[in-house]
Amino acid sequence: MTHPPHRPRDKGAATTQLVLVVPAVLVLMLLTVQFALAWHAQHIAQYAAERGLAAARLQHATPAAGHEQARSSIHGLGSHVLTTPAASVHRGEKHVRVSVRGSVMPVVPGINLHVTGTASGPVERLTTPDGGTP
Repeated sequence: MTHPPHRPRDKGAATTQLVLVVPAVLVLMLLTVQFALAWHAQHIAQYAAERGLAAARLQHATPAAGHEQARSSIHGLGSHVLTTPAASVHRGEKHVRVSVRGSVMPVVPGINLHVTGTASGPVERLTTPDGGTP
């Protein structure tokens, strides 16, 4: 009488695999969510910078007007996604630059991402056809 070949027991192998695979899959899912939030926060910062530029580049506008518009845009769209936002407006005689910075809401502990949105453009002013001021 021949005996069947000896097979190692796999008892508990599925549990071990589950204990190893599930945390790795969860970390990958959380990282995906974290970087999706960073992408969204980047768009919020860019939008706020563009809105600040639109307000600050008007002919008789002030940097404070651009700063206020950028701040209100951030609070209207994503004050939870873009945390600790800060806007800066630099207006010269002919050029305006608006920058919005902030941190991304953390999902994965230990990962602190920061985003920046920047917009710049000329100050609006009246000119004559030959380029002079009226």
